[in-house]
Amino acid sequence: MSRPTIFSITEGEIDLNELLAQVTLTSTGAAAIFTGMVRGETRRGGAYDTEYLEYEAYIPMAEAKMKQVADEIRAKWESIEGIAIVQRIGKLYPKTPTVLIACTAAHRDTGVFEAARYGIDRLKEIVPIWKKEISPDGESWVEGEYTPKAGE
Repeated sequence: MSRPTIFSITEGEIDLNELLAQVTLTSTGAAAIFTGMVRGETRRGGAYDTEYLEYEAYIPMAEAKMKQVADEIRAKWESIEGIAIVQRIGKLYPKTPTVLIACTAAHRDTGVFEAARYGIDRLKEIVPIWKKEISPDGESWVEGEYTPKAGE
């Protein structure tokens, strides 16, 4: 049985239906999907408006790390059938999907929810994607909390 794995950085729109079709097998009965969106209002340390975000990535390294995330998901949840990990880059406005993690499995009680959650958490942790917030008051790079360890 082929277990499809998709990981990519794109400037184009994320097509949920197409990605779901690619990671769904005839045995699939469950899909857990997480989609991150651009917020127009942010409440981190205080409330402020966001006009748009600019995402950047070093694509070869980012896609290699996305593959690592997919491999880690497969190692932790053998029941996962398909995995899609897609990140948009470029200038993105509020209400626009920025990232999609989808995991499929035969049943909902096989860890599919946990696998998707792990995927987004790990992507935020290790995949080199940079985000700049542009607001009416200026712009700032959003810093992550992860510091790589030797060999990562």
